[in-house]
Amino acid sequence: MTSANTKRLQVAICGAGIGGLTFALALSRYPDIDIEIYESARALTEVGAGIGIFPRPWKVIKMLGLEEDLLQVTETAIVDGSVSGFRYRKSDQYEGKAFFTLVTQGSLMLFHRADYQQTLLSHLPKRCRTHCSKRLRSYTQRQSGPIELSFEDGTMASCDVLVGADGVKSAVRAGVLGEKARWAKGEGKWKEAAEILQHVDPIWSGATAYRALIPAQKLQAIAPNHQVLHTPGVQYLGKQGYIIAYRISGGKFINLVAFVVQHHLENTTFNGPWMSTVDVSAFSSTFTHWEPDVQILLSCVEKPMQWAIHTVRPMQSFVSGRVALLGDAAHSMTPHQGSGAGQAIEDACILAAVLGHPSTDRTNVAHRALRVYDSIRCPYAYRVMEASRINGRYFTLRLDEDGAIDIDKLPPKQQWEYLQRLGHAIVKNWEWAWTTSIDTALQEALRLLES
Repeated sequence: MTSANTKRLQVAICGAGIGGLTFALALSRYPDIDIEIYESARALTEVGAGIGIFPRPWKVIKMLGLEEDLLQVTETAIVDGSVSGFRYRKSDQYEGKAFFTLVTQGSLMLFHRADYQQTLLSHLPKRCRTHCSKRLRSYTQRQSGPIELSFEDGTMASCDVLVGADGVKSAVRAGVLGEKARWAKGEGKWKEAAEILQHVDPIWSGATAYRALIPAQKLQAIAPNHQVLHTPGVQYLGKQGYIIAYRISGGKFINLVAFVVQHHLENTTFNGPWMSTVDVSAFSSTFTHWEPDVQILLSCVEKPMQWAIHTVRPMQSFVSGRVALLGDAAHSMTPHQGSGAGQAIEDACILAAVLGHPSTDRTNVAHRALRVYDSIRCPYAYRVMEASRINGRYFTLRLDEDGAIDIDKLPPKQQWEYLQRLGHAIVKNWEWAWTTSIDTALQEALRLLES
C-alpha cells in the first residue's frame, strides 16, 4: 500500500456525523487518497432521533452499498412509484380534521440516526482513521504546502484539503469566514469584511423542537388503534406549532417531534441552552386543546429533549482555498422538509466525486475541484434551505408570509378550501425531493471538471 506522504491527496474531515462519515465512505472508494477523521466528541454517538431520506439522497446510499443493511433497520419499504406518505390533520381543536395525504414518487425512508451512523461505521474501511476528542481550534493555509490544523488539546496535524463537517457551530466555518474577512480588510473593504463575519454565528429560527422516542408497545397498550401505529406517519398541524410522529427502528419506537413556532422571533438570539432534557410540561401547554390523538401521544412522552433550531445565514461560498464546508456547517436548515441529512449526503457525494477524479491533485484542487463543488452545491442547498423554511410556515397553517388570514375565522367551506390549497402548496414546495435526481448534479460536476 502506498504511504500517506506519496498519496495523491491527504484529506482531513472535521466531524463524524452523517455528512462527515458519508463523505469519508464515498471518498474511500479512491485508494490513492488518504483520509483522517477528527471528531470533537469523546465517542462516536449520534445525537437525535429520526431522519428521513428521500429518493435523491437514497441514490447515493445505493451507490455506496448501504442499501441492504439500512433496509434491515427500517419499516419503510422501497417503492419506486406513487407512495402515500404523511397524513396531514388540522389538530388544534377538539375534533381534528384530516385534510391531505402527501403522495411522493418513491419512498421517504425513515431511520433512527444512530442506526444510520452505525451502518456507515460498519462499512467504513480501516484505512479511514478516526480520532475522537479532537476539537479544531484553528487552521492555517498558505498558497503552497500543507494546511496546518491546531486542536484544542494542543496537538497538530496537516492535510492537503480540509473539509468542515462539524455542524451548525462549525469551527471550520469560522475559519473560512475569518480568512475571507482578513482578505477583504487587506484590500480595504471594511464593510465587506464586517458583512462576512455576520455569517459566523448561527441564528435562531424562532422554532423550538421537543423530541422523544416512544416505545411502540407503550402506545399500543394505551391506544391499539392509534393511527401512528398503522400509517407511514402523521403530522398534526396548528397555528402555534405542529407535531410529527412516525415509526422507526423496525417499528419498535415512535419518533415524535413537537414544534413550538414563533415566527416573529426568526433571526433573533435564543436565550438559554440550545439542547437540554426537559419535562413534558415545558411544551405541552401549546397543545392543551388539541385533538385526543395528540393528547394520547403526549401522555406517552418521557424526558423529551428540547432543541432550539438554529440555522446559518446563507454565504456566498462553501469554499476558501483548499478548505470546503459540507452539511450543517455550510447550510444548517430547519427540519421542516426532512432534508438536512439528505443535503449533507448530496454534498458528500459531489465533493467525493470531484476530489476523487483522476485529474484532481494538490496543484489544482483549489481552483478546479473545490470550485466545481461550490458551484453545484452552494446554490442548490440554499434553495432547499428556503423551501424548508417555507414548509415551516405552511405547517403552522400560514399560506402567506405574514399570516394575515386566520383560518379559524373562516366559514367551514372556506376553511376546507384553504386547507386544500395549503396541501397543494406543501406538495409544490416539496416535490423537488422526489421529482429530481442527483444524477443531474453529478453529471454537471464532472462536465465542469473536465471542460
